[in-house]
Amino acid sequence: MNKGERIAKVMARAGLCSRREAEAWIKEGRVRVDGKVLSSPAFCVQGQQRITVDSKSIPQIKPTQVWLYYKPRGLITTHKDERGRPTIFQSLPPDLPRVISVGRLDINSEGLLLLTNDGELARSLELPSTAWVRRYRVRIHGKVKVSELEKLQHGITIEGIHYGSIIATLDRQQGDNAWLTASLKEGKNRELRRVFEFLGWPVNRLIRTNYGPFQLGDLTPGKIKPVSPRILRDQLPKKINR
Repeated sequence: MNKGERIAKVMARAGLCSRREAEAWIKEGRVRVDGKVLSSPAFCVQGQQRITVDSKSIPQIKPTQVWLYYKPRGLITTHKDERGRPTIFQSLPPDLPRVISVGRLDINSEGLLLLTNDGELARSLELPSTAWVRRYRVRIHGKVKVSELEKLQHGITIEGIHYGSIIATLDRQQGDNAWLTASLKEGKNRELRRVFEFLGWPVNRLIRTNYGPFQLGDLTPGKIKPVSPRILRDQLPKKINR
């Protein structure tokens, strides 16, 4: 017997919000199914049941889309900032549907950010089990010791927090600054900044160039470009053919 899909998953796939946000909205009493207020995110939706949030029907589930976006420095990766700082979503083209970011880049970081209209896909691509490599170009202040870089591939613990393997190479030393290429699979908040600062090399520029199979390419700050359906089918066959 088909038990349907969990309400939070349906809302996320409709591009309305992330699954976590959907669960919070349900607890706040904002979500109804066929007119009845939901009290638990464990509810499963079947057939053509009508779902509303704040008395408005949720959007129909549309085909999964993904965009490559060059996040500029100075923007927050959130839909609303309590301190009133500008967000990436305020800078996106007005004709773009509601999208969710796959992970985040901090306010001073730039480069490749994946955006999608499918909240469930965004969640799955963020999971450590995806094991996608994130690659960055990093400019640091200081004289780099290659031997210190090589140690990072075994992980490092700083103030009780363990950071996993980082593959880092020296591209070039320019006076008191150096450019590095750094790759990791599971990035904690501000991981590269904290690790390199611990080594005595504060980061003064950080650009993400790759997220799994997707590359920044020739995108410039603030620009966005859609990923073709064919590439999505090739790269995400199990995740978009649900």
